[in-house]
Amino acid sequence: MDWQELYGNWVLVPDRPTAIIHFLGGAFVATAPQVTYRRLLERLAAEGYAVIATPFINTFDHSAIAQTVYRNFNRAVEALSETRFRSRYLPIYGMGHSMGCKLHLLIGSLYKVERAGNILISFNNYAARDAVPLVEQVTSVLAQFSSAFSDLSSNLNVEFTPSPLETNQIISERYQVPRNLLVKFSNDTIDQTRGLTEILQLRFPEMVTVQKLAGSHLTPLGSDVNWQAGESFAPWDAIAQWMRQEAYRELHQLERTILRWLNPLEI
Repeated sequence: MDWQELYGNWVLVPDRPTAIIHFLGGAFVATAPQVTYRRLLERLAAEGYAVIATPFINTFDHSAIAQTVYRNFNRAVEALSETRFRSRYLPIYGMGHSMGCKLHLLIGSLYKVERAGNILISFNNYAARDAVPLVEQVTSVLAQFSSAFSDLSSNLNVEFTPSPLETNQIISERYQVPRNLLVKFSNDTIDQTRGLTEILQLRFPEMVTVQKLAGSHLTPLGSDVNWQAGESFAPWDAIAQWMRQEAYRELHQLERTILRWLNPLEI
């Protein structure tokens, strides 16, 4: 079972899959999800889920990104339905990490999608000035440079589209995927799952599951650091191996949580 590129997606399809997972990664690691999230996604494929991971490049227009990844995903599903899926109906789950959560929420709000559920890991919905510190500095410099041009100066307030407030409003009014798993980590200082939970529970009471797990915002990446101990086993070798074991333990807990939610009867 090898990764294949298909219509701008990276696809991993086991024999006779039971469902499809559409994965979207975080803002700065989403360009190669088959690499940055390899361990997590390959574990899901090994359990019988077809994985379609759609790369994207982050821009300020998140609505446009959502439209592009949604279109690319649909093209891949259509092509696979004629070959690997053999025209069988397979439920579709969205899974996002960090900014990928926002994109799935926009897709589930702006388009008529059929989703069996969404898995939203480490959701955040920051303003541009908070998510990209340089934006505020650049905006300030440009504003000084163009002070003589009032028309230009009035257009220098850079923000994501939709803004955090607009995103929350769109979700609260239009989001149409009732069943959701929200995952937050104990050592994640940029997680905003709590606010999202309140919005979704008001919209779909009794359909929202929240899990708090050990780990950090980077836990889903589960990078395999190949630490080579020296000829003599130094204290830092022990520390490095302990950190690696902890990272795998946290990722394994995330994998089990996702699989249990996808199919409670199997685990």
